[in-house]
Amino acid sequence: MNPGWQRALSVLGRVALRESPRLLREVRRARSAPRRPSTARTRPGAAPAGRHLEYAPQLDGRADPGEIVWTWVPYEEDASRGKDRPVLVVGRDGRTLLGLMLSSQDERDGQRGWLALGAGTWDREQRPSFVRLDRVLEVDEDGIRREGAVLDRKRFDLVAAALRSGFGWR
Repeated sequence: MNPGWQRALSVLGRVALRESPRLLREVRRARSAPRRPSTARTRPGAAPAGRHLEYAPQLDGRADPGEIVWTWVPYEEDASRGKDRPVLVVGRDGRTLLGLMLSSQDERDGQRGWLALGAGTWDREQRPSFVRLDRVLEVDEDGIRREGAVLDRKRFDLVAAALRSGFGWR
């Protein structure tokens, strides 16, 4: 069993799973289901109408702007394929999150549309990360895992400034 699941389940929960084959099957089916958000739409870097940047991380169980979460992100060249990756939440509209994907690939350094963030706890290996500014993800709140981190205000403000100056965000 995945260590994250072991921590999440109480002793009572693990006993219940052993005693209930149906419940165990449902948990296994949920864990093996693709982590695709129900809304995996992408937009160019410009802010969607009526939405603006905000920094409001709160440790309340909901993903908030300023937090880095993990979600399934479709590939640009083939939206039916993708991978699980960290995403910086920069806005919210009800249950829809606006996010920017992160990458730890060194070749992103200095590339157009990418901004260096540095290392953070969202990456187990503490590799330097880069945030993509020109691709906005709209992710349903149910399509994420809250296993990321809170990006500090200083770095969030750098991302916000780049979005405002280069892409017309408010």
